[in-house]
Amino acid sequence: MNLILWLELGILLLFSVCCPIESKCTKGCDLALASYYVRPSTNLTFIANALRSEILQSPYQIIECNKNRHPASNRINVPFPCDCIAGEFLGHVFHYNITPSDTYDVIAEYRYSNLTSVPWLERFNFYAGSMIPEDAVINVTVNCSCGDSSVSKDYGLFITYPLRPEDGLSSIASQFNISADLLQRYNVGANFSAGNDLVYIPGKDEKNSYRPLSSRTIGFGVVAGLSTATTVAVVFLLAVCIYVRFYTRKKAKEAILLKKTSPDLSTNAPRSNSDGLVESTGLAPSSGSTIITLKKPVEFSYKELAQATDNFNVANKIGKGGFGSVYYAELRGEKVAIKKMDMKASTEFLAELKVLVRVHHINLVRLIGYCVERSLFLVYEYIENGNLSQHLRGSDRDPLSWSTRVQIALDSARGLEYIHERTYDHYVHCDIKPENILIDKSFQAKVGDFGLTKFVEVGSALRPARLVGTFGYMPPEYGESGTISPKADVYAFGIVLYELISGKEAIVETNDSSLQFRGLYALFDKAFKQPDPREDIRKLVDPRLGDRYPFDALKRMAQLAWACTQDDPQLRPSMESVVLALTTLS
Repeated sequence: MNLILWLELGILLLFSVCCPIESKCTKGCDLALASYYVRPSTNLTFIANALRSEILQSPYQIIECNKNRHPASNRINVPFPCDCIAGEFLGHVFHYNITPSDTYDVIAEYRYSNLTSVPWLERFNFYAGSMIPEDAVINVTVNCSCGDSSVSKDYGLFITYPLRPEDGLSSIASQFNISADLLQRYNVGANFSAGNDLVYIPGKDEKNSYRPLSSRTIGFGVVAGLSTATTVAVVFLLAVCIYVRFYTRKKAKEAILLKKTSPDLSTNAPRSNSDGLVESTGLAPSSGSTIITLKKPVEFSYKELAQATDNFNVANKIGKGGFGSVYYAELRGEKVAIKKMDMKASTEFLAELKVLVRVHHINLVRLIGYCVERSLFLVYEYIENGNLSQHLRGSDRDPLSWSTRVQIALDSARGLEYIHERTYDHYVHCDIKPENILIDKSFQAKVGDFGLTKFVEVGSALRPARLVGTFGYMPPEYGESGTISPKADVYAFGIVLYELISGKEAIVETNDSSLQFRGLYALFDKAFKQPDPREDIRKLVDPRLGDRYPFDALKRMAQLAWACTQDDPQLRPSMESVVLALTTLS
């Protein structure tokens, strides 16, 4: 292992142990309180319906009140669980049934009493503010706190408290009998006089006592406890690492460009760069942590691959794509899939190699190695359970349950979100479809086939020399402008969601004599335009599901697919929003 790998691993371990980032979490706590400001026209029944809480029987209320009436200008505390949302932050997602007069402004200010905000609603929902369906279910995300051991271990129950114009640091400190200094330390950077901020205040339990901080509770602020010497060492190591990473990445890109223009690939084999690879599980909620391993792609010889596949015997052939055939083999004690590509496919080969040596995630197929003798070969981990298309439409496969379909959608979305937003360079897959979503033995989904993947700069769109992708999954902007952006993957993913619901292919044959074939999205779009879409949507559900699915959840997935397949790419959600929406379904 070279110096660069040791530096990177040391930085990762040092920051994971000593310096947790405040925006990350691995677990939450069982209870938090939301301070709800009650207006004269609001009663407790309405609040209970909005927050889905047994608030009427809750012991965590600041004041006693009548069931249906409440004095104006008072607050009540509503209990709710404080969860770790997608490994990103502490909060809870409430589900609110929209009413005809609702907008994001109305929901934030009046329905939820500023416990959330319009930007927060826009981020965690897949509807544009002007396009909320009348019967939609909105994700309302409310932030919370579980405590901070670096401030105090005496407090483990916190109130999410939206400030109002009449509030101030001293008045709140006096009201809750807590020192102003302690409040400010729990809310670093908060302006208590702003009248519109969200702060966290230690709260009392049903016994009118402060809960101590539990050892299981997530706490932040460890960075503040580092000694000056440790901080300097961390900053120095990080600076060295950033410099080395930048330099080696630049050299690697130059090497790839040189190889791409080389007339003889067999004598200019691409070598793995020297910066090493960090493989992460990403945001899988089941693990609750990140696994760090260091791997490099192996350069295999043609002889070794030929022996493992019995000279690429047709009996070992397990698939065929647009750029080559795939063979099963056992190589160096591991089950693998070997993609054999013609030398003419060097562009696709290099594109896939360039992406997979840099991008590693539990929901992306793992590259093991490559070979450039006689033909071009890519060696992947072997995924035992085939692809999603085979499970949706294969007669030899058991029907996928509803919960499995949701989990496959969430896994695939996480893989796409990773290449769109979480990697050093940002990529667009360009060929998302069920055939490129592989299912392992535990029914975890992994996105594969990166031969058409394009690098795009953040916030920009790419105009390739030729259109790429598969008919039925290409967004409208391909034909209009020929541009590619991450929203192209979002569109294709929306079609995949429709397929998960219906079991049908992206292009379906219809009984309409005027139009023999129709896009699957058009069938769902027609259903949504009906006065009561429930029956029309039910008719589109995969018959193999029977009635073994929660209709409300299925409808929400269909609405998510509808949002993903909007003609205007700006109206489509980001993959981050898609992941969060699917997290609430799972």
